Amino acid sequence: MNGFMFPRTAGGTASILPPMPWHYSGDLLTVEFRTDPARVAELLPEPLTLVADDDDPGAVAMIFADWQSCGDDFAELDDPIRAQYKEAFVVVRCMYNGKIYSRCVYIWVDTDFAMVRGHFQGYPKKLGSIWQTRPVTIGKAGPRVAPGGRFAGTVAYYDRRIVNARVTLREKSERNGFVNGHPMIHSRFMPRIEGGADSYSELVTMSGVDVELGQAWSGDAEVELLPSPVEEVARLEVREIIGGYWRSVGTTFAGGTTLAKGVGL
Repeated sequence: MNGFMFPRTAGGTASILPPMPWHYSGDLLTVEFRTDPARVAELLPEPLTLVADDDDPGAVAMIFADWQSCGDDFAELDDPIRAQYKEAFVVVRCMYNGKIYSRCVYIWVDTDFAMVRGHFQGYPKKLGSIWQTRPVTIGKAGPRVAPGGRFAGTVAYYDRRIVNARVTLREKSERNGFVNGHPMIHSRFMPRIEGGADSYSELVTMSGVDVELGQAWSGDAEVELLPSPVEEVARLEVREIIGGYWRSVGTTFAGGTTLAKGVGL
């Protein structure tokens, strides 16, 4: 049986994902804000803990990404429906063994291959409706990546709008925020078929390789997190806006590292 992920078949071409490495190119729109650190802490399973008070424990990043991705044979680029997708995700920071990590606590995508790939990596991905303003270089039907450029992002889950975000670019920046600037630490787990305890549970970490970064821009931002009967992102109440950012990025995922097994999740 062949194939990186299910379904594994004789030929292997039916697998929902090609083998690693996976290459990504995309535009990221980010709004960083502060919330009650207790709301961040409740999303961190042991043995993860909040960062120290002087490291801004209540800082949160709401990130929108318009991606194109492919495997190492670049076959998806000849079949764009397999390469293009959008996602939105919420990132916080935490401590593990004395080191600061970034951690994705909520994330929505709009394709099945991106969702399954995220589950393999430890991202808690769910299918949603994500829209993001695209920059233009010709005409009036979109913003320029320049002072005054207006960008927005929205998320809906089960037809309910749960996130609205807007950024108006002001100036070039050295970075596109700080919350998502560390190696990621994620949880991978699967409940036993009988229910109850998990068949496996582990903490993993990962970072991109062959990273390429475009010019970052910063600006004025706002974000609205809306209540829903099937979501909890609104618990991260927005207390203060830190800033808004836009940047094009490219990276490759070539695998991660298992940090601990059998941890409580």
